[in-house]
This record gives sequence, structure tokens and C-alpha cells, in this order.
Amino acid sequence: MKKLLAKKSISVLLEEMEGEHRLRRVLGPVALTSLGVGAIIGTGIFVLTGIASHDKTGPALILSFCASGLACIFAALCYAEFASMVPVAGSAYTYAYATLGELFAWIIGWDLVLEYTVSSSTVAHGWSHYFIDFIGIFGVRIPEALSHAPFDYNPATGLLASTGALMDLPAICIAAVLAIVLVIGIRESATFNAGMVMVKLAIVVLVIVVGAFYVKPENWHPFAPYGYTGISFFGHTLFGQTGKGGEPLGMLAGAAVVFFAYIGFDSVSTHAEEAKNPKRDVPIGIICSLILCTVLYIAVSTVLTGMVPYNKINIDAPVSDAFKQVGLPWAQFLVSLGALTGITSVLLVLMLSQPRVLLAMARDGLLPKSFFGSVHHRFRTPWKSTIVTGIVVGLMAAFIPLRILAELVNIGTLLAFVIVCLAVLVVRITHPDQPRPFRAPLWPFVPIAGVLSCLLLMFSLPSENWWRLIIWLLIGFVIYFAYGRSHSLLALQRRNNQQKSRSNSSALSK
Repeated sequence: MKKLLAKKSISVLLEEMEGEHRLRRVLGPVALTSLGVGAIIGTGIFVLTGIASHDKTGPALILSFCASGLACIFAALCYAEFASMVPVAGSAYTYAYATLGELFAWIIGWDLVLEYTVSSSTVAHGWSHYFIDFIGIFGVRIPEALSHAPFDYNPATGLLASTGALMDLPAICIAAVLAIVLVIGIRESATFNAGMVMVKLAIVVLVIVVGAFYVKPENWHPFAPYGYTGISFFGHTLFGQTGKGGEPLGMLAGAAVVFFAYIGFDSVSTHAEEAKNPKRDVPIGIICSLILCTVLYIAVSTVLTGMVPYNKINIDAPVSDAFKQVGLPWAQFLVSLGALTGITSVLLVLMLSQPRVLLAMARDGLLPKSFFGSVHHRFRTPWKSTIVTGIVVGLMAAFIPLRILAELVNIGTLLAFVIVCLAVLVVRITHPDQPRPFRAPLWPFVPIAGVLSCLLLMFSLPSENWWRLIIWLLIGFVIYFAYGRSHSLLALQRRNNQQKSRSNSSALSK
């Protein structure tokens, strides 16, 4: 057990940033905030508002974003403290390795792989439908067989049903294009993202301002048709209504779904090694992006549910379709264009973050370093894992429906946040004198509140998400005990020290 909980010292983590495998420091506070906004603004506004309001919350979606935002604020403050202490790639995985030990680091690293892969697939799926909606304005149509996943979940019956389609082809295409962009370099990727962020922020403001003139207060009644709760425990609803498939319904159930929209600040911390002044810039990027995006989410969800009755909101392209329903085709064009831009930047940042988690795990020997730890000699990017990420994301987006993807990623994200908040509690006690350029305020309230609020949202997800998470973690344990544990750098160091000790003992005995 002592070996499984072996920790990696912060000094060792900082030393590993040097040499040929380190990443290039080119990101300032504006670029980091832009990356955070790039990952946050997009999917939550342009995609998940439709699913959450239509299936689970009604107009109470407004409060769902407030609940999710509050939980994220607690977790973000804990992330900011760790990012200032340990400014290296890997995000929560690296933090767990330094505070909780190798086994917990593997669990959260494997969980982050699930989070970024599935969230990228969800975003690629949403991009595809907005692309289809956008080109449809010009009379261009993609065959139905190439525009949807081959099956979908029907909340009315609680069953999976065939769609008659073969695959979602546009989702594969966008994943491939962005994988190429990401291999080229971090500076180019960040510049590309910053341009897209400016466009989509302008469109979001347009949605709020123009849409406000078409709000009908009667559409907010009933405000919470599914109630204000929606908490279950392994398939048994404790508080609130239950859907046909046994899933919880209500404001908190909706908060658990839209929580996915906030994971952008997590992406900021994965780029700490590429920040010019990470101890200052990363906390700024995390907190500024989260606050800005929470305000915009609440405003857009208020306008959207006021423009269109919740049961008539389009699930695949809710915002652009809302303007279509109120008779504003020109606004539909701009919103679709802004949604495409916004969702592209989300997908860019998520696919940018995934290889960096794999890189951190490979550096520690838990994954093959020759592949996942390979940094391109010219572009200085983890190019092999970036290409694999693009392939997996494209295939998942093409064949798995949006409803399943959106809920699967949330439980993994929430688990990561719980572990980070717990790690802050541990490291404040075990390393009280460690320099902390940024300190989470109101300790220990903030980390404890982060743990409890994230657990509450986890219990607001359908039971099958727990089983998917458990199966994913079991697969991870098999990989860890079959490969990672024996190839871990800490394990190799222990064996080398033991051999030296035995050699010295043998020499002394002679």
C-alpha cells in the first residue's frame, strides 16, 4: 500500500520541466483566459441548453446554470491554488500525484482521459448539427444517412432506437482538421482560438440583446415543470420526478447535465507548463474565464427559455432554431455562424488539453513514454497522442448519440473536481509551509463545499452513468496493474535504490 500511495515531490515535478521533453512557454494571462473562454462558451450555450431545458428542467434551466456555476467556483479556486504551486502539464493528475499518491494520480489521470475524450466527442457532435443547420440556410443538404449517429436514446420511452443513419460524417471531418492544427503548434493554436473567441462573444451578446425583444414572460410559466430537485442514488430517485427511463428530472438534474459546459477552466490548468508566468497567469485565467462565462450562460438561458416554450426548443441546434421560430432568419444565420465558431474553439481547447494529460502520465512511466511522451522536435507538441485523440474523438462523435455522450462526461468531470478539492485539504495539512502564490480563500469551507456540491451533482445523474464510470475505472486498474505500476518511474527508482543497497551490503559483508 505504501508503494501505491508513493508521492512525487513538487521539486521533482519542477525539475522534469527542463530538457527536451518540456513544452514552450508562450501563453500570457489574456491567452489563458481566452483558452478558458474558448472551452467554456460554446457547447453549454449552443448545444446543452436544448437537451437540459427540453428534457429535464424547463425554464428552471436558469437556476441549473447558477447551481453548476457555484460548484465550479469552489473547484476553480482549488484548481487555481494547485496551478500556482505546481505549474506543470497534467492538471488534476499532477496535483494528485504530488499530494495523494500514485494510485490516486492514476485514477484521476484515467478519469481525465475519459473527460476530455468524451467531452470532445460531444462538442464535435454539436458542431456537426450546427454545420448542417448553417449550410441548410443556403439550401445545401447532407444525406440523413451521413448526418446522425446510427442510434439514439428516446426519453419518452427510455429505450435506445435506431435512427436509420450510418454515421455523423461532419463530426469526423472537424476532428481531423483540428488535430492537424494542434500538431502544428501551441502558439498557432492559441492565436486561432483567440480569433474565434472574439467572434463568438460578439454573437453571444447579439443573442442576448436581440433575443430580449422577443421574450414572452408566459413562456416562463410553469417555471419548473419538473421541480427544483432531481437527486437519485444508483437508479433510485430520492428527491424529485423520474423520467420514463428511470432518470431523475428537475433543476438539479439539469445542473448535472449542463455542468459539462464549465470544464473550460480545467483546460486552463493543463497548460500551466506553457504559461509565461504560471504562478500569476494561470489563476487569473481560471477565475476570469469562469466568472465571465457564468454571467453569459445565465443571460442566454433566460432569453432562450423566454423566446420559445421549453417543450418546443430544438435539441440539436436550440439557439439558432429559436430565432428561426420567432421569424428572424438573418439572426439564424449569424447565430449559426457564431455557434460554429464558438463550438470549434471549444473543441480546439479540449483536444489541445487531452494530449497534455497523456504526456504527463507518460513522463511518469504510467503510459508508454516513447509514444504518449513523444514531443515533436520542430513543433514542440505531443504530436502522436494528438493524432490518436483526433481519431478517437471523430469515431465516438460519429457513432454515439449526444444524449449519452453529454451525461457520460459529466460524472468523470465531477469526480476529478472532488479529488482536487480533497487534495487541497490534504496538502494544506501535510505541506503548510509550501509556497502558495494563490491561496483558495475561506479555508476549509471552499474545498469542503466543492466536494459536497460536486457529489450532489454526481447523484443527480442517471444510474447508468455510475456504471459506465465504474467500468471505465476498472479498465484503468487493469492497465495500471498490468503496465503502469511496474513501469512507473517511482517504482524504477525504488528498485534501483534497493539494488544499490543490496550491492553495498554485499560489499561490506565481503
